[in-house]
Amino acid sequence: MTVVVVMGVSGSGKTTIAKDLAAALHCQFLEGDALHPQANVEKMRGGTPLTDADRLPWLQAIAANIDQWRARGESGVVTCSALKRAYRDILIGDRRQVTLAYLKGSRALIERRMKARHDHFMPVTLLDSQFATLEEPGPDEHPIIVDIGGTPPEIAAAILRQLRERGL
Repeated sequence: MTVVVVMGVSGSGKTTIAKDLAAALHCQFLEGDALHPQANVEKMRGGTPLTDADRLPWLQAIAANIDQWRARGESGVVTCSALKRAYRDILIGDRRQVTLAYLKGSRALIERRMKARHDHFMPVTLLDSQFATLEEPGPDEHPIIVDIGGTPPEIAAAILRQLRERGL
């Protein structure tokens, strides 16, 4: 049993990659953004970055889902920007069965991707705040770090390869 938290700034490809990963692992998929309170969605849609207080109930809801999977012995893949170490501590903490996969990419690439999508509440204007908030995971978090320059199947395969190398 393993749970993978796919993290990165908005536009890094979390949903696409996580769905591919969940399909390859034959496990559940959870879109973390679906757990945002409506007030958070409206705030972001309006171009206002979320505060830590705004994010806390959302992070707690994702962590509760992870704990439900773990309690049932089920594997899963969940998306969450998880931009700060403190956020990842809520999601992962001492949960040994939870692995972090960080989708890393340049601001220019991610901006191009965000401008190309039209069905998401996060405006491109918030990208700078995402990068300003981002605390890249450190070695002590044992992240899988994948460059997002490849295709979604290539990125998902790179994560799978590293999961297998870790015996997960």
